[in-house]
Amino acid sequence: MNSSTEAALITGSSALLCNPAFNAVTGDWLDPGFWGDRARLVASGGRGGAWYISASEGEFVLRRYLRGGLVARLSRASYVFTGFNNTRSLREFRLLLQLRARGLPVPEPVAALARRSGLLFWQGAILLRRIPRAHPLPESPALGEVDLWSRVGELVRRFHDAGLDHADLNCDNILEAGEDLWLIDFDRCRLRPGSGPQARWKQSNLRRLRRSVAKRCRVLPPERQEELWQQLLQAYAASGGQPGRPL
Repeated sequence: MNSSTEAALITGSSALLCNPAFNAVTGDWLDPGFWGDRARLVASGGRGGAWYISASEGEFVLRRYLRGGLVARLSRASYVFTGFNNTRSLREFRLLLQLRARGLPVPEPVAALARRSGLLFWQGAILLRRIPRAHPLPESPALGEVDLWSRVGELVRRFHDAGLDHADLNCDNILEAGEDLWLIDFDRCRLRPGSGPQARWKQSNLRRLRRSVAKRCRVLPPERQEELWQQLLQAYAASGGQPGRPL
């Protein structure tokens, strides 16, 4: 990764990537305890490992990498270590930089940390600039309006045209901030260049989003959900998906 977009501090036991725009970052920034009462636990979504941070440098979101499902009973925060460049925190940081360079609406990464835990495991976290006045799609005042769902369809198409396979495309990972829509949470996501519009992974993304709509948008009657979903698909199909200018 170009040094103009990433500053790295790698030792035998840890790796810290920093956005050069934040030259005061240290590994402590990735610890919620460092922020004291300036860190507020995110109450909804995720697995309880995210905090809103209020600092003189700005508003941030700090997220630890935590396991879900049955495997979490064995290890909640540790993953098998196969090299720092393979850790999910560093991979997500670098993917965000790539997406932003393509003009896609994603959060600005501030720092990512991966730290060895014993001989075989690692733990990590990522720090992002918080998107002002943003709320998840299900909380939108315009949830029942056709225009919003058309814009969501266009948003998803832009990311798909850029080759982004989102591992967890759901309603809560689509944020509305004023007139803008953003996509968040790129853990385990990857770029798949050269895929056609009917690629299996794109259809899988859309099916996951449809299940999320049924679960999280219950304020809408099922018939209205389906009407709005069809509007989303129409906009997705019609959109040229131009990524836009770098952010």
